[in-house]
Amino acid sequence: MTVQIAQRVQSIKPSPTLAVTVRAAEMRAAGHDIIGLGAGEPDFDTPQHIKDAAIEAINKGFTKYTPVDGIVTLKQAIIDKFAKDNQLTYNLKQVLVSCGGKQSFYN
Repeated sequence: MTVQIAQRVQSIKPSPTLAVTVRAAEMRAAGHDIIGLGAGEPDFDTPQHIKDAAIEAINKGFTKYTPVDGIVTLKQAIIDKFAKDNQLTYNLKQVLVSCGGKQSFYN
């Protein structure tokens, strides 16, 4: 039996994100100090307090999509942090929270 792959499938190009991730890994392996902005995989485990907060949110039914520019309470916490720690003043329209760089750049 011969399997024929559809032309549309054959025309799919490799993900640029994965190419960037591979290149960053190669550079890191070569000893360069790299901050990878490709696949978005952190190089550390999720801290326990974040795991606990995520479980609590799920248990409270916080499981739907959030506003595209971020949750207002999170944005306000970021504003408060920068005011306290860095003496910088922002308003809600100046803060955007996203799930990754690609979303921020392209959405």
